[in-house]
Amino acid sequence: MNATAGGKRSIAMKAVIMAGGRGTRIAEINSEVPKPMIPILGKPILEYQIETLRRQGFCDIVLVTGYLGHVIESYFSDGSRFGVHIEYLREETPLGTAGALFYLRGKIEEDFLLLCGDLIFDVDLMRFYRAHRERGGLATLFTHPNSHPYDSAVIVADEEGKIIGWLHKEEARGWYKNRVNAGLHFFSPRILERFSEPKKTDLDRDVLKPLIAGGELYAYDSPEYVCDMGTPERYYAVTEDLRSGKVAGKNLANRQRAVFLDRDGTINKNVGFLRKIEEFELCEGAGEAVKRINQSGFLAIVASNQPVIARGEVSLGELNEIHNKMETLLGRHGAYLDAVCFCPHHPDRGFEGERPEYKIVCDCRKPKPGMLFRAAREFNIDLSKSWMIGDSANDVLCGINAGCKTAVIGSDPRADLCGKDLFECVNLILEKEHVH
Repeated sequence: MNATAGGKRSIAMKAVIMAGGRGTRIAEINSEVPKPMIPILGKPILEYQIETLRRQGFCDIVLVTGYLGHVIESYFSDGSRFGVHIEYLREETPLGTAGALFYLRGKIEEDFLLLCGDLIFDVDLMRFYRAHRERGGLATLFTHPNSHPYDSAVIVADEEGKIIGWLHKEEARGWYKNRVNAGLHFFSPRILERFSEPKKTDLDRDVLKPLIAGGELYAYDSPEYVCDMGTPERYYAVTEDLRSGKVAGKNLANRQRAVFLDRDGTINKNVGFLRKIEEFELCEGAGEAVKRINQSGFLAIVASNQPVIARGEVSLGELNEIHNKMETLLGRHGAYLDAVCFCPHHPDRGFEGERPEYKIVCDCRKPKPGMLFRAAREFNIDLSKSWMIGDSANDVLCGINAGCKTAVIGSDPRADLCGKDLFECVNLILEKEHVH
């Protein structure tokens, strides 16, 4: 790291911003400037990006400009007014979302951050970078759930974060986990060797997706705030999120608040031990309830006992597919889950086909609070400012044992709130928390 004139620490790593977009879908907001210069609350999108980078020590920035690029260069100049150093890479003819990277060959010899110029984001970049370094791939994508997965490319990764599938919106998907590419990437400089000439190139289809076959592409999954300005609707939503403080608040360097959700009887209809994916059906109002949690700034995290694993009645693969169905159905309502936690254990023995490795006394089976404690460590959650919602005494006790406030579907004198269903419980919580 290097010291800057202002006494802050800067990172010896370049950030490359692809700022050449025309923004045809958002032209009704402002068609007179390039998309990255569209103002939000009086400040261009690109200025928010540069401020976020500078706060975290990324002060060496390359701006790739194209359409109306002179507007960007006139506004930011060399970057000194914004506490950074900016150099420009000008596209004389459009080279797609990645073609201009050809001109960076030989100029970048260390890992670098690349981001799209139409994003509003605030994420813990060093946390992201550490994951990239630990995995050692050519590229690491920032992935997250979003409110419109049906209109986005879905990223499929294994338990180690290695990407094994990339499903574009026009492709058949079946049930899928709601995780999409957010437009933030860390790259090894070796990726630039793949550019042999300056030609029109699509970053996703031509550069990143081909890395999957060689096991060189990874996902870093996080619930932090990243949103593109692709449509007027998203523009207005982001404007409100900036005004409310939600954007900065979701950076994992800050303490988070969560609503933990039981699954069976809370999100989906209770059928006893759910063993078949065909039996999974959302409760009425569950999609809208989770959507309200998403809009509030609370994390939405499932915490569910799944003894069917220990009993040998459902495999881990089958359970993951059930959860994929849950995420797909919620996505159709514009809702998403930030994480799904489950306890596969069951201490009682004697079931035909049971799996002995899961027949243990654990710390995660509700009413024990282990699932909530682990989520708190992973996402920097303040449990005292979080809630647990469920439909049983075990859910209430789990929340109490974790130090959370509690809401129950039905009645329990130990719960802080009671409601007739998830939707009513969420509304009562947000009213109590003064979230509108």
